[in-house]
Amino acid sequence: MAQIELIMPKMGESIMEATILKWVKQVGDSVEADETILEIATDKVDSEVPSPTTGVISQILFKEDDVVEIGKVIAIIATEGEAPATSPAPAAADTPASSSNAPAAKVQSQPQPVAVSTAAPVPAGSNGTAFKSNRFYSPLVKNMAQKEQVSAEELEAIPGTGQNGRVTKKDMVTYLANRGTSNVVTTIAQPAVAAKSAAAPKTATSIGGNVEIVEMDRMRRLIADHMVMSKHTSPHVTSFVEVDMTNIVNWRNKVKADFQKRYNQKITFTPILIEAMVKAIKDFPMINISVDGTNIIVKKDINLGMAAALPSGNLIVPVIKNADRLNLLGITQSVNDLATRARANKLKPEDIQGGTFTMTNVGTFGNVMGTPIINQPQVAIMATGAIRKKPAVLETEYGDVIAIRHLMYLSLSYDHRVVDGFLGGSFLRRVGDYLEAFDHQQTI
Repeated sequence: MAQIELIMPKMGESIMEATILKWVKQVGDSVEADETILEIATDKVDSEVPSPTTGVISQILFKEDDVVEIGKVIAIIATEGEAPATSPAPAAADTPASSSNAPAAKVQSQPQPVAVSTAAPVPAGSNGTAFKSNRFYSPLVKNMAQKEQVSAEELEAIPGTGQNGRVTKKDMVTYLANRGTSNVVTTIAQPAVAAKSAAAPKTATSIGGNVEIVEMDRMRRLIADHMVMSKHTSPHVTSFVEVDMTNIVNWRNKVKADFQKRYNQKITFTPILIEAMVKAIKDFPMINISVDGTNIIVKKDINLGMAAALPSGNLIVPVIKNADRLNLLGITQSVNDLATRARANKLKPEDIQGGTFTMTNVGTFGNVMGTPIINQPQVAIMATGAIRKKPAVLETEYGDVIAIRHLMYLSLSYDHRVVDGFLGGSFLRRVGDYLEAFDHQQTI
């Protein structure tokens, strides 16, 4: 008999925690290998966590809505007929597991679910007396408050961005970073209910006429945090070039029907654009990096992320792994597959991991150009604008002429800490050169 640990999976290079949305299986339930046990969410994707083995759920160490660090044990699966625990672990975290039926020392070494116990004491009030509150605080928040000597009154006054106004780890970090200058009330003589109403001072907002206040959904809040973090992390610079796409437009119009008939795939402009970006990354490998303190991490793999719009209006960035090893057909198949599964919310954690460079197509919305925000920890992101017919000057053997051409703007936002104007501008121009040199005589 054995006990298998179910670990919170790594959901992306910059993702350090995930939220448990729903336990599909409960203590005592049987599971098959690869059967879904729970659903989790990060700022990038909602996903299902499968069972690594066949067995019975013995313990569940975290509750729904708990935020769990990557790599932590979240459940125990008993295999080979081992009897499961008689009660769910989250509610019984304070009692050490009995060793009378333990098959091996492995059971004793299992981390007890102290991290999810609701019995952790709330910090005392400023006058040293016990402070009662109807507000829920996770053990992590309580421990942070005790360690930093945050009184219960202070804790009550911290605005919470979690579900139902719950104070999260991020709220605590923000509060502690600004504690010296914060105007949050630190001493409140009234009961907790009164403190709650006086807490969380908000910026005055003038609202008049017909208005509707819509709270951000979970994914939008996380995206917002990620975007703000990126702007704080990287000094953004954006460069632009205009590209003649006429040969590509004519070639696609000529082959798209046969392409779909032969390969059962729609050929869009996106795979062609990605192919050009991959070629340029090979020429300028220092655009395919990330930053770790004062170290530059040069990525040998070219994993190209493509921003995809979801029906909810949010964005997600699935990744084409080893895009430099794919031909145009392979890139097309990957683009279509990832886009289809993104819209159906069927992406797996590995589908959004490991990106080294990102593109976003603002032309989809009819925009001619954009200044995208870098997808951390990458150092550059390219936006492709709408392709429009415009008059352009062409050089011919008979002199310059004005002709109608299909033109498109490319823009590149890059991290000026490590990518200067020469590298960023040269890379961007090289992508344009590859697009303009596209072989419109090639066959499919």
